[in-house]
Order: sequence, then structure tokens, then C-alpha cells
Amino acid sequence: MKVKRLTELSLMTGISLSLFALEMLIPNPFPIPGIKLGLANIVTVFAIYRYSAKETLLVLLARILLSSMFSGSLTTLLYSLTGGLLCFSGMLLLRKWVNEKHMYISSVIGAILHNIGQISAAIAVTKTMAIISYLPFLLVSGCLAGAFTGLCAQMAAGRIRGRN
Repeated sequence: MKVKRLTELSLMTGISLSLFALEMLIPNPFPIPGIKLGLANIVTVFAIYRYSAKETLLVLLARILLSSMFSGSLTTLLYSLTGGLLCFSGMLLLRKWVNEKHMYISSVIGAILHNIGQISAAIAVTKTMAIISYLPFLLVSGCLAGAFTGLCAQMAAGRIRGRN
């Protein structure tokens, strides 16, 4: 990997960690655990369309590992990893059919997959199906957050494309 590319990927990881840290400062106004904007996913959505699958996966895994260390929770690692990998896989497949001008569509589908992954991990950890009752609330909030993060990534890509 060339130094310029490695530097870009490191910057992407740093930006996503900064967005994660910023989001940790925002209190959750909802009584349901797991609902959040997912600001760090702006970088993942952007990277899906800008970099190779391997490079995007490296940024995603670095962000998940480091953010789990920052939050100090091993369960955060499990939930983020399960949701993040399912989201990544879905958006990677969608990249073939959804172009860069419609990133928000991939982001919404990715958010839905992320929530399904997190609920699946929570069911596996707690060994109770009652957690599935959170899924409708997570899906609605995930669609809204996914649209927001996707539009942010789409706008960033447009601005960067305009400079090249």
C-alpha cells in the first residue's frame, strides 16, 4: 500500500473516531438503548464508494476496535462488530447498483442491517428473545439516522469530487 493511500485511510479512521467521540458527548434522548445517530458511519458510507472493500474494511475494523477501547466496553465491541460487518457487507453489495449520487439509499439499508446485527448479537449474549421487541424502534431510528449519515457522506463526496 502506498504511503499516500495509507495516510488517507488513517485520516478516515481518525475522522470516524472523532465523530464517535463527539457523539458520545450527546445524551440519548430516547429511553431505548442503542438509538443513536451513528455519525462515525458517515466515514464508512463515504469509504465504501471511495476505496476498495479491503481498505474500507480496515478503516471500519480500526474504528470499531479503537472506539470500543475508548468506551471501555467489551459488549460494545461485540455489538459494533456484528452490526458493522453486516452493514458493511450489505452496502458493499449495494455499491454495484446504487451509485454515488444516491449513497443515502445504501446508508439506510446499511443502518437497517446494522440494527439487525446488533439485535442478533444482543439475543445471543442475553439468550432471550424479548430483546427483539426493540427492533421496530431501532429500525425506524436507523432509517432516519441512515438517511442523515448517507446524505452527509454524499455531500462530502460531492465536495471532494468537485475539488479533483
